[in-house]
Order: sequence, then structure tokens, then C-alpha cells
Amino acid sequence: MTTLPERAGRRCHNVVNTVHSALYFSPDLREELGRLGLQEGAYFAGRGAALGRVGAGTITATFYNFKHDMVAGFIPRLWDVASPQDVLQARLRACDSMMRRLLGDDVVASPEMAEAAELALRATEGCSRSARPLYSAHADLPVPDAPHLAYWHAATLLREHRGDGHLMALAAAGVGPVEAIVSHAASGKGMSEKWLLTTRGWSKEELAAGRERLRERGLLDADGKLTEAGVKHREDLEDETDRLDAGPYEHLGAAGVERLTELGTVFETAVVKAGAFPPDLRG
Repeated sequence: MTTLPERAGRRCHNVVNTVHSALYFSPDLREELGRLGLQEGAYFAGRGAALGRVGAGTITATFYNFKHDMVAGFIPRLWDVASPQDVLQARLRACDSMMRRLLGDDVVASPEMAEAAELALRATEGCSRSARPLYSAHADLPVPDAPHLAYWHAATLLREHRGDGHLMALAAAGVGPVEAIVSHAASGKGMSEKWLLTTRGWSKEELAAGRERLRERGLLDADGKLTEAGVKHREDLEDETDRLDAGPYEHLGAAGVERLTELGTVFETAVVKAGAFPPDLRG
């Protein structure tokens, strides 16, 4: 087993994941899916299409922190408007236009992009399908030929692999979907209340009830901030997620992880600077 520096895999994932996540905030995806007739619910279609024509229950289970009533308002109705295969093709077109817009054609065609794609794909060879439905569904998709699309595809595999593991950690710790998003927001790394209310389907009252449950566990204080125990709780969740997500980074090795982190940081910095994410996104 390769010995990596502490949290090297997490750092690598975080920078690589930025390019993956940017797509779901991009006008490119909205435009491509809009051409298919999908005006609302683009996130559920775009991220869930790899699962095939599934029902709302599968999306709720695998996405974890969305209210089921909200999901059921879109799924499976969206599949009657556009098939999962059509959505996947539109997603790749959107990814191409987004990366060219945010990074520029020179970066997209650069040797560094090709190197990053090769490293990220090599890391995915260490992923595991077991108990990881979103990762496993995406792992069935073909790897795009273009290096920048291959990089995004690999970033998606790494993101969903870690995400599936994180859900295992949340469930084992008895953290439900509302508690997960409000404690993440309290850490300063999650979504702001505005974004939670508009994207996750929970009401202000439901979010407040989740915070009260966390206060009863001693994880939040009266002002809604993490207590010392709450900070440790979040750290423990991330450490357990690191353990469950170690495979790809151990497979890539310390030198590969370091180089992929270096390249991914360059791309991450560029897309953030180009305005890939709303300024009021974080809590």
C-alpha cells in the first residue's frame, strides 16, 4: 500500500472536483438542456442521467440531501421530455463549451490538460464499485476522446466515488439529510441558507428543526455555529470519508497525487477567477 501525506487524497479531490462541480452552475448546461426542453430540474437530469431512467426514489437516495417531494416534482417526468442518453450527450457538449469559456482554448489543448487527464483516469482505476451507485453508474460511461472532456469525466468519477463514501459516513454517524446540509453550512464550507432554500427543497422551518436536533446533540451553539464537538464531528466525518476514498489516491501514488493536485490547482484557480460559481454560494 502506498503511503501518502496526510489528507493528500482529500486535497487532490477538492481541487479536481472544482471543474466537475462548475458544470452544474454553468449557463452552458442550462442552455444545452433547454434545447432538449428541460427548463427546470436540470441538476437532477444532468447528474442523474448516468443512472438511466430511474424514479424519484433512486435520485433522492443517491443525492441524499434533497427533499423527496422536490425530486418527485421532476423525476421521472423529465425522462419523458429527454432521454437519459440525450441528456448525457448534452452534458458533454455543455462541458466542452464551459471549459473552453472558463479556461480558454489554449489551456484545453495544452499538454498539461492531457497530463492531468491521464493522471486522473489512472487514479480512477483504484475506485471500487461496491455500495457506490453514482460512481458505478458513471463508470459504465465511455471515456471521451478529447483530453479536457476525459479530465472532466475522471473528475466526475472521483467526485461520485468520494460522494458515495461520504453518504456511508453520514448514515453510519446518524446524520440525516437536513442535519448534513446545515452542519456543512455552519462549517463555512457549505451552501448559504439562500441556496439551501432554493436548491434543496427544505423549508426554513425544516432547516431550523435540523439545527435544533444538532443543538440537542451538542454540535451547534445557540447562534447556529459549530461547537467544539461539532467541529470534531465534521472532521471525523471527513476523516472517515478519506478512509473510504483512499483507493484511487493510493493507486495513483504519492508523486502522481502531488502532480495531479498541482495541475488541478491551476485549473481550479482559473475557473473560480472566471466566475464559475455564484459569489453568494457559501454559507
